[in-house]
Amino acid sequence: MARLLPEGTAPPPSIPPAVFDAAQRRIRALERLDMRALAAELGVGRATLYRWVGSRDALLGEVFWWRARHSHARSLRVSAELIGRDRILTAYSGFLTAAQQDPSLHRFLAAEPEVAMRVLTSRAARVQAGSLAVFEALLAEEADAGRLRLPVERSALAYVIVRIGESFLYADVIAGRDPDVDQAVRVVGQLLGA
Repeated sequence: MARLLPEGTAPPPSIPPAVFDAAQRRIRALERLDMRALAAELGVGRATLYRWVGSRDALLGEVFWWRARHSHARSLRVSAELIGRDRILTAYSGFLTAAQQDPSLHRFLAAEPEVAMRVLTSRAARVQAGSLAVFEALLAEEADAGRLRLPVERSALAYVIVRIGESFLYADVIAGRDPDVDQAVRVVGQLLGA
């Protein structure tokens, strides 16, 4: 699994552990990540906190990528005994289902939709970039072993798979529609063929 999730599930080494733990606790408690309150809790000035983490978006990105890595790790374990298309779809479904059931993600999307889209889905977003890397590595492993024929170039397919997931998972924010993870899995299943 290490080759599919090279960062593992440890907290990011670039952020002081006390900062990451406090931010993670606030997110898990369904609270807004307020940098002034976080700095006060840690007993430092806001300028110091920003120097440590870069920006609020960067800290949010690290927290949600850490949470996403845990979801990826669980779905990769569940799919480990499968091969080819079944393995990809099981890992994909598991990851999207975990995201759909995450109350902290729902709170973030509902309370701060523009920030959430920037942190979760922009080109520089840790969650999107990390998920792309996970699915590209998974596709490579299955294709290189001869267990899956890719209909298009691997990195393009990984990008499409992740974007389809985002489109259906965040449909309420993006298009005012109900999220539909099952539909995302069906569409990706069609892409991967029989």
